[in-house]
Formats: sequence, C-alpha cells, structure tokens
Amino acid sequence: MKNEILRALRETDGYVSGQELCNKIGVSRTAVWKNIRSLQEDGYEIEAVTNRGYRLAGVPDTIAEEEVASRLTTERMGRQIRYFSRIDSTNQYAKRIAEEGAADGTLVIADEQTAGKGRSGRTWVTPPGEAIAFTLLLRPKLSPGRISMVTLVMGLAVVNAVNKLYDLHAGIKWPNDVVINGRKLCGILTEMSAEVEHVHYIVIGVGINANLTSFPEELSQIATSLKLELGRDVSRAGLIAAVMEEFERLYAEFERQGDLGSVMQEYNDLCLNAGNKVRVLDPNGEYTGVSHGINAMGELLVETEDGNIREVYAGEVSVRGIYGYV
Repeated sequence: MKNEILRALRETDGYVSGQELCNKIGVSRTAVWKNIRSLQEDGYEIEAVTNRGYRLAGVPDTIAEEEVASRLTTERMGRQIRYFSRIDSTNQYAKRIAEEGAADGTLVIADEQTAGKGRSGRTWVTPPGEAIAFTLLLRPKLSPGRISMVTLVMGLAVVNAVNKLYDLHAGIKWPNDVVINGRKLCGILTEMSAEVEHVHYIVIGVGINANLTSFPEELSQIATSLKLELGRDVSRAGLIAAVMEEFERLYAEFERQGDLGSVMQEYNDLCLNAGNKVRVLDPNGEYTGVSHGINAMGELLVETEDGNIREVYAGEVSVRGIYGYV
C-alpha cells in the first residue's frame, strides 16, 4: 500500500486529500494515515495540512520496494520486487526463487552485496547506500543459443536510461559494459538455466556505480560513477525505474523478432568500439582489426588487416581498444 500512496503523491501537483487517497487505493482513512506515518518514519518528508491533505516534500535516498515500485510505469518488468538491505548476491537469490517458481519479470534489489558476481568469476563491489545492484528474472520463450543477446539488450537499456536522465554521453563497450569518458560505469552478468532446446529461466545481474566517490586501487583507473561525473548524488530508485522502462521496450522488440535486428542501429549508434581499431583476445589467437559494430545476432564485426570480416561471439572472447580499455 505504501508504494500506491507514494505514486499518488508523486502524481499530484500540490496536496492530495486523505479522501482522494482512500478512493484511489480503496482503503480506509485510518489505513492511509497509518501508512503515511510509516513512510515518514522511513525518512519521507510528507506535509499534512488540515483541509488540504498531504504533499510529498522530500524523499530519502532509498531503493526499497515501495520507492522503486512507486516510480515504475512498466507492465511486466519489476511488477514484483524483492528488496534486501544486505544480501550475498542478487543473482544467487534470483536463481533460488526462480527454482521455486517466481514470476517472469521479478526484480531483486539489494542496497548492499557481500558477494556480488562479475564476469569470469570476478567480484562486483556494492557498498551500502552508494551503488545499485539488481537482478531481473526472465522466463524467455527462446532457444538457449539466443540468450547471450539479452545481455546486450540490458546494456543498451542502461545506457539509454543514463543518457535520458543526466547530461552525460554514456556509450557501450561491446558487448555490455557501460562507459563514460573511457571508464566503466556498469557491469552486467547473465546466467541461464536451460536444457538443450529449452530455457527454464535467466537472471540478469546489473551493478551500477551510482554515488560512489572512490574505488579499490586496481579499479581506480578504469571505473567511474555517476556522482564523480556529475558532481552530485543521483536518485538510485529513479535510475532503476528508468532502466526497467527502457529494458521493457527493447526486450519486447527482441522477443518479437528473436534477434537484435530491430535495435541493432540503436545499439551501434552508442557502440564505442564501432569504427575504431580493436584488439580481440581470442583463446585461439589474438588479432587486431577495425570494428564495424554488431550484426543482428549481437556478434561484433571486426575487419582484419587482410580485409576479411570476422564475427566475434561474446563468449570467452574479450575486446579491447588498441591503446586502452575502450
């Protein structure tokens, strides 16, 4: 109920009466008053004026369920939310509830992760109150061979959300690293439970450096945060909601077509590798070439020195710029 009250307060320019809240939500005045009091205890500044009603005057920096839910306009993504102030890994928890039958589109959010996972067994740091860590559970009706493309869809969703909310020029380092000014802002890890021809579920873990001001020494030269780039704090809940809305739009296109054909141009316009020299770190042999963006299957097209075009699959292969990370 608290998320519905917050939504109603956000949607009203000025004050909304207690009776209006009762009518919108379908509860008693007493229930409204109790939930208003609870929200105030959670740190929300809600003004209550006799004969005028309630007005939302201030919001705490929280990514709790009611705050994120009150901002969502999606029909599918994040309609069910599980929030934790502290957890080992949102991906691990999402996989557990997926096995128990949790619904497609369930969103797991944590204010702090103690054992967040990155690619190739790396860890992802999520300090409390500063970063964003969430995992989206999906049950796609697609073959296992197409699931790697979903990671690119999420990367594009994060970039679009960042660029819409803030005066920044974020881009994508193929396949899914979100980069600002040559430094990494976001990491994405997709895991799958599947049989040969059937996907049971996938979980997409997203870590965004929102309000961090420092990083471990080994990351200080390659990582950044929104706060460092903007010089101010950002609303973590607002960014999560924006990512969900962008992802819902892009994922619907991907599901409908079964590949990235309909969003390929949108991705390539933001792909920092496109048009640049790259170094492909293939286990079968490193080589260099010029990137031409992705194809409809999400593979990076690299033209080698002999003029041939190689299609690079985002498995264990890494791509770097000739002179650095991007």
